[in-house]
Amino acid sequence: MTETAQEPRYAGFWIRVAASLIDTVLFILLLAPLLTFIYGSSYWTTISTEPRLWDLLLNYLAPAVAAVAFWVYRSATPGKMLLKLKIVDARTGGKPDTGHLIGRYLGYYVSTIPLLLGLIWVGFDKRKQGWHDKLARTVVIYDPDA
Repeated sequence: MTETAQEPRYAGFWIRVAASLIDTVLFILLLAPLLTFIYGSSYWTTISTEPRLWDLLLNYLAPAVAAVAFWVYRSATPGKMLLKLKIVDARTGGKPDTGHLIGRYLGYYVSTIPLLLGLIWVGFDKRKQGWHDKLARTVVIYDPDA
């Protein structure tokens, strides 16, 4: 990984769950007022079967863009940064390129569709890689300098 022969300290399942929960709460705190402003308070109490442009943009596209942007510029989302974790290239320990990070995000779908098995895999893998990490050739490590 690095110039030294020392193996990095991989971030395990539960610390990554905690980082994800932090990111989710932060995103909800940002989006809830915006969605209420756009649709009104009835947005939270009624079920709409019609597709809505703002729902698509804010609930699906915005999280994807935000996650990949944080990964590209900071090697971590806010939750990972708070917990001193970062995403690195599994072979070099350096910063992954943008293409791999986009692939990592798309790999979340591969990881979640079969009963979340690709995410749960982090708990059993030697290098704590989920299927999305394996596809993108990344690992999540502790970064004491963060």
